[in-house]
Amino acid sequence: VQLQASGGGLVQPGGTLRLSCAASGNIFTINDMGWYRQAPGKQRELVALITSGGNTNYADSVKGRFTISRDNAKNTVYLQMNSLKPEDSAVYYCKAYVVRRDLLSYELPYWGQGSQVTVSS
Repeated sequence: VQLQASGGGLVQPGGTLRLSCAASGNIFTINDMGWYRQAPGKQRELVALITSGGNTNYADSVKGRFTISRDNAKNTVYLQMNSLKPEDSAVYYCKAYVVRRDLLSYELPYWGQGSQVTVSS
């Protein structure tokens, strides 16, 4: 199983970016999917989480500005980031809890490779 993230970049404060993360491989189903971020010198933190049923949870720092969504048919999770602030600058990682076709009894966590988001004027 692989998670391929895309959509990072440089944006001015107040701008928008959309991150995507597509899972591929020997997938039976995907349960929770989420986005995390890690700024230099800081611990990785949860940004947003979405269940297979579409329930969402957000870090307080991004509520009202970020929206997580998913397309189950495409095994893809998105993060729409609006009103970006310099403090949102970080490497963003997607994570998915995957049930593989060859391991139906287990849910395994997989990480994407990380996308750099820089918010600066």
